[in-house]
Amino acid sequence: MVTQFFKRHKHPIQPQNAFLKCIGGIGFTFLIALLGFLLAKIPGFSYVGQLGSAILVALLYRQFWGYPELLRAGIVFSSKTLLRFAIVLYGFKLNIGVVLEDGLGLLVRDAGVIIFSIVATLWLSRMIDADKKISLLLGVGTGVCGAAAIAAIAPIIKSKDEDTAISVGIIALVGTIFSISYTILRPFLPLSEHEYGIWSGISLHEIAHVALAAAPGGQDALAIGLLAKLGRVFLLVPLCFLFIYIIKRKSSGDENSETVFEFPWFLIGFIVMSILGSYVIGVTIPISSKFMSGLTDFSSWCLTAAMVGLGLNVSLRDLRTKALKPLLAMGITSILLSTLTYFIV
Repeated sequence: MVTQFFKRHKHPIQPQNAFLKCIGGIGFTFLIALLGFLLAKIPGFSYVGQLGSAILVALLYRQFWGYPELLRAGIVFSSKTLLRFAIVLYGFKLNIGVVLEDGLGLLVRDAGVIIFSIVATLWLSRMIDADKKISLLLGVGTGVCGAAAIAAIAPIIKSKDEDTAISVGIIALVGTIFSISYTILRPFLPLSEHEYGIWSGISLHEIAHVALAAAPGGQDALAIGLLAKLGRVFLLVPLCFLFIYIIKRKSSGDENSETVFEFPWFLIGFIVMSILGSYVIGVTIPISSKFMSGLTDFSSWCLTAAMVGLGLNVSLRDLRTKALKPLLAMGITSILLSTLTYFIV
């Protein structure tokens, strides 16, 4: 896979050094992912998580030492190929059977959350003249499942690497703030464990954020919260295909458009892995929980390394000029979402 990547790469590297430079670049992204993992062990940063901490380290590295050009091929491999591989593995986290059997009622609310998040974020971004693609990515991330949703949608809408990284960083930051706020507010809210869990599951950004906020509410709150969140992950696939349809139709309607649409085959892998994880592996083919846990951890490491590759493309100047308005739009949307969903649980 690495060798084929080099053959397609726009900036060919000398054959004798290509493989080593690619491995070095991939290793570099995993090294920063490790630094993010260690940073997340520090009190305070533990709320941000490994992914958010790793992106922070990547951003700091870029500002102080610049982009490591010698390792570019491997870093690009991580941010492109490894990212798609991580999304495919992410499918194992989705148990289709559980969602369809126990969460059909929640799916309706989940669909409403996704529609509201995207429409509200885009509308607010238009009102304040915010960057459209970053706002769209943030709307999808807020409505569906944070970084994973952004990573899935980004190649479909042909988002720039720096825009994708900025969006993931904002999602990690805002989601962490909201999940901590939920735990602080919980004792003062007139909600049962069940209701609090649903509220967390249908309104917070990442699966990790839902787990962080719902766990203090008890096991029932955590279980129903994760189920509600899985419903939003389940809807990621039809949402992606809806974006594919819209973009293809828009491109075909523009006679001057020379855009060549590339079908995101990794979504098929995501679906296949979801089916295998739901009905085959662990059901008809016995697999230990330790193996499944290891697979989940591996997918998280791959996603983190991929996001590091994206984060290395971001400059603080871009962050200041491009991110503040989308952050404002997404922040307002998140507040409205939390408020509205509180009254429908």
